[in-house]
Amino acid sequence: MNHFHKNFNYVRFTKIKGIYLFSYFLLRQVLVCAQPSPLNMESLFTPPQQYITPFTSEAPKIDGNVNEEIWQSAAWTNYFMDIEGTTHAKPTWNTRVKMLWNDTCLFVAAELQEPHVWATLKKHDAIIYHDNDFEIFIDPDNDTHHYYEIEVNAYNTIFDLFMTKPYRNNGRALISWQVARLRSGVQVQGTLNNPNDTDKGWTVEMAIPLRMLAINSKPIPPAEGTTWRINFSRVQWDVAIQQGKYVKKTGANGKPLPEHNWVWSPQGLINMHYPERWGYLYFTRKAALQDSAFSLPYAEKQKQQLWRLYYRQKEYFQKHGQYAKDLTDLGVNNNQVKIENQVNQLKLEANTHQFMAFIQEADKIIYCINQDGLIQTCKN
Repeated sequence: MNHFHKNFNYVRFTKIKGIYLFSYFLLRQVLVCAQPSPLNMESLFTPPQQYITPFTSEAPKIDGNVNEEIWQSAAWTNYFMDIEGTTHAKPTWNTRVKMLWNDTCLFVAAELQEPHVWATLKKHDAIIYHDNDFEIFIDPDNDTHHYYEIEVNAYNTIFDLFMTKPYRNNGRALISWQVARLRSGVQVQGTLNNPNDTDKGWTVEMAIPLRMLAINSKPIPPAEGTTWRINFSRVQWDVAIQQGKYVKKTGANGKPLPEHNWVWSPQGLINMHYPERWGYLYFTRKAALQDSAFSLPYAEKQKQQLWRLYYRQKEYFQKHGQYAKDLTDLGVNNNQVKIENQVNQLKLEANTHQFMAFIQEADKIIYCINQDGLIQTCKN
């Protein structure tokens, strides 16, 4: 039986002598509940970004050079935005990504503009976001559980981990998990750790083995039209140059100023561990589809209705110490919702500490979500 707990905006795990300890890094407030208030609920339903990734018969050379010919067949994403969305200022420096895939790997190229490239961490699985870094989040089966995170800094130092489920749902970070046969490369357009000049930025290439991301016997390589959830984040610290070195700027309390969080698909809040907010990655071998528009699948629109119920249930639990047992308690007075002019039925089952919400169109597939945010297909 799972109890809902408040969550800090970024909850990280640090592995010390084989024991996992919680480390709470408070980004913009001292104590913030991870569940949104009614006033900002809609920020969690802005359309996620989408990317159709081309198939390649030739693998790129993984050395950090994102300008080689093989990458010309892939389009750049839009430039990154603030993690909370368009209501916040645009990032100071541009970041963008492109992707390719073949039968064995997902290839990622990233371009990060930056006038002063620096890094300090060189040990694998160090907490890389203490430096400026580039991060990848992947949920292959789109259920918000059992997902992956890979971080890299300008030294090409990797921090990779496996999440059992989001921190908000008491998920655990398995830092001992490694992306076996991961290949990565970094190039600096300028000099590293040299405050005496102005750099253009740094670029990253990765080849991520698809088999390391296989979940529940999902087909590898992905079948035509397979959709994964993915997002990219850039952590950027404000620094000053003191005595020929880069030093993080501090506030009145003497602590480093909060980092900037710039992402491809805005999360709507300062928390990357809302996998339902990540962008959509669409796999195709058909060249004709590479420039076409991606339309959100009907099932994803059904799931959005379940997420609305999930967030409302979390708010209700905070206020009442138990989950609502009836949709009307959540302000839902009609258990029918229309999606693309099709009537869908909503249903809720709950006890004090658990709930399950369902949505179904006629006698078609039933989708459900529980108190841990596990969203999946349910049997009729």
